[in-house]
Amino acid sequence: MPAPVQRRLILEHIDEPGYTNDLACYQRHGGYAVLRQAVTRKPEELIDEVKKSGLRGRGGAGFPCGVKWSLVDRKSGKPIYLIVNADESEPGTFKDRYIIHQDPHQLIEGIMISCFANNVKQAYIYIRGEMPHGARILEKAIAEARAANFVGPNILGTGYSCEIYVHRGAGAYICGEETGLIESLEGKRPYPRIKPPYFPAVLGLYQCPTIVNNVETLCHVKHIVNLGAAEYAKLGTPNNTGTRIVSLSGDVKRPGYFEIEVGKVTLGELINDPAFGGGLRDGRKLKAIIPGGSSSKILKAGETFKLNRKGADGQMAKVDVPLLDLPYDFDSLMGAGTMSGSGAIIVLDDTRDIVEALANLAEFYAHESCGQCTPCREGSLWMSKALHRLTHGHGRKADADYLLHIAQNIQGRTICAFGEACAWPVLSYVKKFKDDFEAKGAADEAKAAAAKH
Repeated sequence: MPAPVQRRLILEHIDEPGYTNDLACYQRHGGYAVLRQAVTRKPEELIDEVKKSGLRGRGGAGFPCGVKWSLVDRKSGKPIYLIVNADESEPGTFKDRYIIHQDPHQLIEGIMISCFANNVKQAYIYIRGEMPHGARILEKAIAEARAANFVGPNILGTGYSCEIYVHRGAGAYICGEETGLIESLEGKRPYPRIKPPYFPAVLGLYQCPTIVNNVETLCHVKHIVNLGAAEYAKLGTPNNTGTRIVSLSGDVKRPGYFEIEVGKVTLGELINDPAFGGGLRDGRKLKAIIPGGSSSKILKAGETFKLNRKGADGQMAKVDVPLLDLPYDFDSLMGAGTMSGSGAIIVLDDTRDIVEALANLAEFYAHESCGQCTPCREGSLWMSKALHRLTHGHGRKADADYLLHIAQNIQGRTICAFGEACAWPVLSYVKKFKDDFEAKGAADEAKAAAAKH
């Protein structure tokens, strides 16, 4: 088997010595050449290219980008808006911030191609409040692009006009959810909307058709148009095309960001190969992996999963795939009962207290709930309080089942997916490490009983 390697498309130039985030440097490396070519083509051709490329959203859900574009209501007579989701609030995720800081013009070029393809005259970059430097970089880059006629009126003499505005959020996790983001952009509390009827493609920003795409997703649009859908689709694997930037953190020797062909590198290679994470720290053993940001279900060391694989006879069959042999792609991780989410892998070694780890996450989610839905508003806080008891010497053995009961009554009962985001970690941690939770609770009960006597 060949050694796993990075395949840099989005990050091709970012780490080159002397590469800067200004317009002149970007143009020396071919910047805006694809936009020049794109605006000479028919918009429907560009949409078709993105559709045929198989590009799936890089923000979390993995929904096909071209399909999302094709759902936009183009007959309403209303303006169509494009919103760039640069909120990047999923713990463990730091890829979009890096693109914004190091190569903002690549994002702007991707935005402008996407806007032209969808007849968008106004685009918004909604950036997380805790990224003020990124917002300043984007404002400067947009001003440079406007001065060079890549943004603004009569772009490149085509008669097509489009403006980009940067909007800073206040720093709320819920604003990463597209309808909550839209509410915030409109100046309201970021309460997610009920779908239906408020599908952004029909009733989005200002009740107009709206496209919401992630930063990395829009950068890929430039490369799809440049390479062509067929060539782009050769990268990665079927139904998991292209490249993907992975944020690797936790108990590895080389945490960082890595760009890979989707499905061509396994979880084990990402963690252990010298080209990526470089393995666990000396003397440590793997305990668990959070594969797609903190809201994804945890995977326990030693697990195997039955996945559909093509045999030598060409027929699909269920085969056992060990945890570290799982290809890092949307479908394999879904088959393992979790998700690749935002592309953030967090590694936990055998020194980590799993109860403490979950308590930390539960406190975060309880704090970030918008409070609109009762199951999430109350349940996230109840779970956090129960875990606080367990980590502060006041736990009960029954707390493990209590946590499962609450989580099961949150998922599927909220307007947006935040309910699942706070419930899934609890469900997976407690189910896979139940002995740890029960042992801690039983020990606390024994101490309390002894103190009474």
